[in-house]
Amino acid sequence: MNSFKRYFLELSYKGTPFHGWQIQGNAFTVQECIESALSTYFRKPVTIMGSGRTDTGVHASMQVCHFDMEEEFDKEKFLRAINGILPKEIAVSAIRPVKPDAHARFDAESRSYVYRIIFQKNPFLDEIAWLSYFTPNVEKMNFAAEALLKHEDFECFSKVHTEVTHFRCKIKSAHWEQKDGELLFHITANRFLRGMVRAIVGTLMEIGLGKREPEEMEEIILSKNRAKAGKSAPARGLFLSRIIYPNQIYLD
Repeated sequence: MNSFKRYFLELSYKGTPFHGWQIQGNAFTVQECIESALSTYFRKPVTIMGSGRTDTGVHASMQVCHFDMEEEFDKEKFLRAINGILPKEIAVSAIRPVKPDAHARFDAESRSYVYRIIFQKNPFLDEIAWLSYFTPNVEKMNFAAEALLKHEDFECFSKVHTEVTHFRCKIKSAHWEQKDGELLFHITANRFLRGMVRAIVGTLMEIGLGKREPEEMEEIILSKNRAKAGKSAPARGLFLSRIIYPNQIYLD
């Protein structure tokens, strides 16, 4: 029986050049890139499991994945080397030993996303924020966002034909914040459906711009119909920002 040690990698990436997180046969993905770098460093095939998928063009200021390794290795040397192998769009910030049964996806207690909106053209933010030429009513959007905390079935915000057994999510917080000339949407839940956050942002922006009334948010959620919700916000403004795990899974 082979003995192995499991490690969590904490990383960030700019999703612009990638076709999402999950490895695909004919597209360049974040997972493929990391597995290739790990396999180069350890000189043998290495596979990883991420905390969850991000779609094409979506970023992560914090993502977590795990991998197994039998051999001992110097973690500080590993961090320097792996960042040298990875492209400039991906950075590994930490490696932490965890219990052998710890799982990056299934042990996550909560996940958080941030969506960035700017109101002036900015060449430095073009790929990481949604440019809106109209200023929405933030008070109305925050009022509508409160409805998200009262429900658990969010089929209305899910991409259709996804491989899920249910559409239930427990949203712990959801609010808009104005900061340094930007508008930020913060949302935290135990899990998210594919396309969910971008659909929520798009719907709330329609409310903020007066195309819908805040009270419609409740009706949209209860309809369980994606066609009733608003158009999805562009991928470039979305960041996976935080993942929380129970402390007892860590060995350091």
